[in-house]
Amino acid sequence: MEPSALLRVAMFRSSRWCLLCGCGRPFSSRAWYQLLQKQRGSRKPVTDNSSEVSILSPTRSLSPEETLNLLETSVVHADGSLVAISKPPGLPVTGKPGELTLLSLLPDLSQKLGFPQNLDVIKAAVKESSGLVLLSGCPSTTQRLQDFYARCRRAGDPAATYCAVTTRIPAASDGEIRTCLKLIQVEHHKLVVPVASPSRGSLQRKEVRKTQTLYKVLDSREGCALVQLQPLTAFTNQLLVSLILLLSPALGDHVYSSCVGSVLGEPFLLPAESTLPRTQVLEDALLKKLRLQQQLAHRLPLHLHLHQLLLPAAGSPSSRTVLTAPPPPFFLKTLRLLGLALPQDKNKQ
Repeated sequence: MEPSALLRVAMFRSSRWCLLCGCGRPFSSRAWYQLLQKQRGSRKPVTDNSSEVSILSPTRSLSPEETLNLLETSVVHADGSLVAISKPPGLPVTGKPGELTLLSLLPDLSQKLGFPQNLDVIKAAVKESSGLVLLSGCPSTTQRLQDFYARCRRAGDPAATYCAVTTRIPAASDGEIRTCLKLIQVEHHKLVVPVASPSRGSLQRKEVRKTQTLYKVLDSREGCALVQLQPLTAFTNQLLVSLILLLSPALGDHVYSSCVGSVLGEPFLLPAESTLPRTQVLEDALLKKLRLQQQLAHRLPLHLHLHQLLLPAAGSPSSRTVLTAPPPPFFLKTLRLLGLALPQDKNKQ
């Protein structure tokens, strides 16, 4: 099958849909990335396209109460028992007891959103990335969506679409990344590494997993790119490692970007098993575009965003609709600084 055929993406339809538990009035809250940010010590609003928006992570972590309030204003879709929010980067879904996670906040979040029982997490962006979290307050709705995503996996249909800013431009404008991955311990780091020739036993024991990711370069300029990623399998850090195999690390990847070296401007792959994580080192030209010094690069958040999720449309088993969460302010500002744009934004120019 041609890569272009594999990379078909459903267009967003704005019509509402309902699930088994029915639909209610559309939720009117604006998403957190659309809200006006407040300057420290002032109530003066700052819009998300203002020069006041920083591409760096804040120096102070949000408290549980602040995170809860942020999530409450992050709703991008609400229809009956189904709710979708767009989470900020750095918030994990699960974690150790006592850690701030989405699950630890769900009881209070469910109450704030008016649900009598805790919401279930159906799909969610991983800890380091921003983007969609799909929640359900009805067991039958949860089951229907889980069955839908299971059918998508079996059919090889991409249900999730990510976008990433990369520090290099992939050699091919679109394609498919097939690789086997495994989780290893390197000193005190747990790292995902590619396995070139896994044994049949390692695959049967599920020590090594086959992974598959579709990609497409949406825009590129002067050594940087905006890349669409559609995983057909699910494995820890699959998308970050896939970008490394393209020699195009994600901006803000302080774990795997060190696996891509450079000699006279030409990138090459270093062995992942012996390459420890470190703060991403950016080329001078990229630092200049970002108006950033290398000393502050450790504060760059990961520019990987769960942008769209497929949903089953009401009344037709074969119809789908697309749920969309625009990227957060830091991501949008990075795009502006690098001269990159999402397809719908390019059409407006």
